[in-house]
This record gives sequence, C-alpha cells and structure tokens, in this order.
Amino acid sequence: MSKLQEKIELYTNEAEKLGLGLNAELLAAVTKGLGPSIYKEDAEKVSSSDKKELETVKKNFLIKKLGLEDGENLDKAIETAIEKIGKSNRNKYRALFYTILVEELGKQSVYDAKPVEEKVAEAPKEEVKEEAVAPKVAEKAKKEVDAPTAKTEVKKEAKEEAKEEAKEDVKVEEEAKEDAPAAEAVNPEEFLENFDWHKYEEGIEAVDEENIKAFEAALEGTLGLVNEREVIEGLVVRKTDREVIIDINSKSEGVISLNEFRYNPDLKVGDTVEVLVDKREDSTGQLVLSHKKARVIKAWERVNNAHETGEVVNGFVKCRTRGGMIVDVFGIEAFLPGSQIDVKPIRDYDQYVEKTMEFKVVKINHEFKNVVVSHKALIEADIEIQKKEIISKLEKGQVLEGVVKNITSYGVFVDLGGVDGLVHITDLSWSRINHPSEVVELDQTLNVVILDFDDEKTRIQLGLKQLNAHPWEALDENLKVGDTIKGKVVVLADYGAFIEVAQGVEGLIHVSEMSWSTHLRSAQDFVKVGDEIEAQILTLDREDRKMSLGIKQLHPDPWSNIAEKYPIGSTHTGTVRNYTNFGVFVELEEGIDGLVYISDLSWTKKIKHPSDFTSVGDKLEVKVLELDVEGRKLNLGHKQTTENPWDAHEAKFTINSIHEGTVKEKSDKGLIVTLEDGVEAFVPSRFTAKEDGTKLEKGDTDKFKVIEFNKEFRRVVASHTSIFKAQEEKNIKAAQKKSESADKTTLGDLGGDLAALKKKMEGK
Repeated sequence: MSKLQEKIELYTNEAEKLGLGLNAELLAAVTKGLGPSIYKEDAEKVSSSDKKELETVKKNFLIKKLGLEDGENLDKAIETAIEKIGKSNRNKYRALFYTILVEELGKQSVYDAKPVEEKVAEAPKEEVKEEAVAPKVAEKAKKEVDAPTAKTEVKKEAKEEAKEEAKEDVKVEEEAKEDAPAAEAVNPEEFLENFDWHKYEEGIEAVDEENIKAFEAALEGTLGLVNEREVIEGLVVRKTDREVIIDINSKSEGVISLNEFRYNPDLKVGDTVEVLVDKREDSTGQLVLSHKKARVIKAWERVNNAHETGEVVNGFVKCRTRGGMIVDVFGIEAFLPGSQIDVKPIRDYDQYVEKTMEFKVVKINHEFKNVVVSHKALIEADIEIQKKEIISKLEKGQVLEGVVKNITSYGVFVDLGGVDGLVHITDLSWSRINHPSEVVELDQTLNVVILDFDDEKTRIQLGLKQLNAHPWEALDENLKVGDTIKGKVVVLADYGAFIEVAQGVEGLIHVSEMSWSTHLRSAQDFVKVGDEIEAQILTLDREDRKMSLGIKQLHPDPWSNIAEKYPIGSTHTGTVRNYTNFGVFVELEEGIDGLVYISDLSWTKKIKHPSDFTSVGDKLEVKVLELDVEGRKLNLGHKQTTENPWDAHEAKFTINSIHEGTVKEKSDKGLIVTLEDGVEAFVPSRFTAKEDGTKLEKGDTDKFKVIEFNKEFRRVVASHTSIFKAQEEKNIKAAQKKSESADKTTLGDLGGDLAALKKKMEGK
C-alpha cells in the first residue's frame, strides 16, 4: 500500500469515527489534490481557532481552487464545516475539512475525474505506453512551474488538456513505433493507481524526503542561515525613536522595539546585543527577533552556572517583601530571605534597599522558576576561618568579650567573634529574674566566662553571674537558726514562697510554716509577690546554700496552753472548716481544730454524710470530749451540748406500748416510721400488713406497737400487724377463759352449797 493510500484510509476511518458520512470517492480525490502537504504535520491540519488560517483557506482553496466568489456563503460554509467536525477538535484534518466544504458548496464536479480516467484507460488500446505519456506530462508540468504567474487550473480544464495530449501522444507513438522496439503493454489499473494527479494538477513535482534532508544538511553552517529559538549576537545598525534594527548576518534584518532596551539607555549604533530568533520569517517574510527573551534565557543560563560552580554574582536589591528582599540578578527577580542577609539578625531591612551587593545562588526551583540567593553565605565563609581560630583557643574558665546577638525567654546568645555561645537565664544573675531582658539588651558588649562546651566545641555554655562573687559568700556570718530576718517575696508556688533576704540569697517558707493551722492551704492565701515580710530562720546550710524560713514561729503556739483554754467537758462555738465521710472539722481558733465524729452530731437523726447535717462555714456548738496535747488532737461532740432525749424515750416507748406514727420511707426490708418527739422506728416487712391484708405505703399514718427498744444504739423496732393480731389473740383467750370460767362456777356452786350445808350442820 502506497503512502497516499495509507492517508486516504486514515481520513476515511476518521470520517466514519466522527460520523461525517462523506463520499469516499470525493474524499480520495480531495486527498490526492492536496499533494505533499498531507505528509507534513504542520500543513496536514487546519486550526479552526486561527482566523488568519481560515482566511487563507477561503482565499486559496474556495476562491482560487474552486473558482468561487467571496461572500457570506463562504463564511457560512466554513462555520458549518467546523460545526460538523466538532468545535472540540481544534486541529482538523485538512482533507476532511476541504471535503465538507466541497459538499457544502456543491462543487463535487471539480473533482469528477471519470472522463479523464476513461480517456487514459483507452490509451492501451492505441498501444500508448506509460513511458511515452509520462515524459509529456512531466514536460508540461515543468513549463507550468517555470511560469511565475501560472495559476492552479481546475479539474475541468485538466480533463480537456488530458484529452488533447492523449491524442498527440498517440500520434507520436505511432510515428515512433516504426523506429522504437516493441514495448510491453501498459496495465490500465496499475497506470491509474500510480499516476501522480497532484503533479499533473498543480504542476509541481514532489521532492523526495531524503533529498530534502540532504539539502538541509548541506545548508547547515552556511552563512546567513539561523535556527529558530536560537540565541545569537546581533549588531545594532540603526536606532529610531521606537525601534532598533539588528543585523544577525542573515538574509534580512530584524526589528526590535526600543522598550526592550529600557534598561540600557546608552545603547547606540554599532553595539553588539544578544537576540533570540523567534521566527526566521513571519507571514510577511520578516525576520522576528527578541532581545528580552534572549536576556531571560541567557540570565537563566548564568544563574544555573553560578549555582553549579558557586560563583559570586552581583545583584541589585529592588525592594522589601514578606520575609526578605527582592534582588535583581541578571534581570531575574531572586528572593533573599531575611535570615540570609547577614550572620546577625537584621531589624532594619530598608537600609539594604537600592544597594548593589554580592550574593551566592543557593537554591533554584526550575518548576516554579524561583531563585534564592544568600549574602550570609559569603560572610560565613570568612567567619569560618575566624571561628576555627577562636575555637582552637577555647578553655573552660576563660573570660571573653562578646556582643549580645539574640535574646530569648530561656537565655541570651552572645557572639564571640564568629562563634556563638549561650548564657542560660539561670547564669545571667545570682538574683531571680523573669526574663533575660531585665539584665541585658541587644547589641550590648559584655564579658562572659566559658562554663563548658562539647567535644566538637559547637555548643558553648557561657556565664555572666560567675564573674561576680556568690552572694552567699557575702552573707552575714552572724546569722543563725532562730534569728528573725526581713525579706521580699519573689516567687510564689502552691507549696510555699521564696523570700529574698539579700541580693542573690533566697529562703523558702513552706506553706506548713505559714500558720499553726493544720489545714494546709495555698501560699497565696498568706502572702503575694512583692510583699515585705519578717520570718524566722528554721534551717541554714551555708555549704549547700539552702535556707528554710517560717512565719508562724513569730506567733505563740496556741497548743501550748490549750488544756487551760479548752478543758475536757467545756462547751465552745467553732466554725466548720471541712468535713469527711467520718466527721466534721471545727476550728475553735487559728491553729486549733477539733474533729466531731458523725455519730456525735445528733442524738436522734441517722446521718449518712456530714454535709446532710451542716455546711462549711457554719457556726457549730461543740463540747470537748477528748484532748491529746502531744498528738495535737482534739475530739469534740455536738450532740453532747444537749440532753440525751433517749433517757425520756426509754420511759415513753416501752415494750408493747402503742404509738401513732407516719411512714417516712419504704424499702424492701421494711418501713421507717416517725413517732412522737421525732423518734424514728423501724418496721420490718413482715409487720407492715394491715388487717384487710394490704401493705402500709409511704405517707400512711397508723398505730404501731413497740416490740424492741435499745437506748445505747438509739434503736426502736415497731409493728403494725401485731396490734390487730394481739387483739385477736386477746379475744380468743377471753373466750377460752369465759368457757373455762363457766365450768368452774358450776362445780363451785356445788362445793359452796356443800360447804354451807356442812357448816350449818356443824353449827347445830
């Protein structure tokens, strides 16, 4: 299959795929008419979005080729063809596009090749050979190419010429037949298959691709030929108010807008500049050059080279931006981070604006076209030499001069001349401080001592307070345990307060040493930061530099004479401070607390938790029950402040006595019943049944019989059922007694009669 047949088959399949329904023979004829253009990617397709190209189609194909007149019908036909193929296919096969236009405009007759084919087909009958016809057609085509004003003929004219030429060829062959040896007969089908209609119609013979490549190879290196997208040097040959004419030693000169040279106001004729060949020829045959694009390309080459080789480049700081500066390097805007300007933190960025500085390209992002430069990298290279020299001489205890480089919440960084060291906040002052800024400030020059450093000497620990004597060494030697001193509260914690008694000397007052009260509270309840207070020295350790203080020792111990103030059996009023599951703590005075057990709160009530009886802060009358001076324990009672009502209850609630009561609570075990005087009794479940068989419910009021009484445990057990059951038993016993009494009376009567009779007889 020839290349032409392959293209025809490709276009036919594409037409079926798009559902265009084109005439296959017409499509083949149009494809043949396009000639070698179908073998070039840029000419094989038509861009429907390019108006300029559509105008060319209308002018060269519709008007010149098909012989139509310009008008709205041609524009509508083009729009219809675009709609038919589909707007989504921006690049459409030219053969399909032209075939649709031919059908739309009804010009199929232009590609009707049947008469020509028939005439050519008759050639074998006259013994016309392909060898004889082809030279004539080629000669005709050559004449048409040589004529510069020749136009492409339409199909109809080609048919007539083909007929005449065929007749002449037959005559020539008949004359040559006598002189030439006999040749083989030409196969009509093979002749038509291989016949070059494009060459015949256009008058142009297609050049073999290999020949074209060989021709281009021969032109390489020839003076005046340049490649597109290539950056070369050009000479300024002319300069106007708006344009610059550049000679690149090609067949034509390029024109560049003067705006592209705004950065170079001194540009003059004779200068050499770099330009990019945008196009060797535009639609007008003009050479298109760009100096701006060439600068960008060359700039990126220089930047990449500087990044790879580590070359130092000059840059112009244009302006500030968030986090750094914008620097112009070779015409490219690069980013200079604030941390890369200098080894020291920069607080005023504006001082660098509009300055030319040296930089090192440290990072390039080719995807986003970002360039990062650093000035700090150049400084560090110089400092590294100084740093090695300084580190080699470092020794512990050495005093060096440095400059405060940075201040943080945990310490201060000091520049020792290329080497940074850290002074921790605890090494700034012997006194307690909240922030390093209280002692030093930025850019301050000071002396520091080297406390320690790691093996590689990359981390250096410095000290400032070590340059002065420790305040403990200056502490008064006469101070001893038991002495009273004054100080200032500097720090508060839950467990106590730190008191500064001298510059750099602190003592701790534990919260337990702030009050004689056994209920520990927060130190904030007694003192606050800044208070000037007095305290007593409890412990003093000069070696470990520790001191403990106390405030309560300045006041007498309330437990020293507690036996006199709170003798056993005495009654007092206290304040409820706290309670637990087992009782209530009552404060009689500052430092003296007593415990009231839950069983000593009430004579009559059954209390599950002290909070059911009293609240924190309430005043409560108590009686001293027990006193342990050594153990500092005081046992109190509240119910003991009143008479025990169970003494009277013992006489009132005797066994089998009946009382009226109200059901207070009901459970599976029984009832809680409130009797007279607020006494609560327990009624077991088996004794809650009424006479009618129902059970007592919560809120019912009825009579109950006391079946158990315990004064010691304040327990009363009662029964409702026993009342009517006892009555039943009483009635039964009464009936039995009456019956027995009747029998005894009869015998007695008889006995009495007999006795009276005996007595009467004896009296006689």
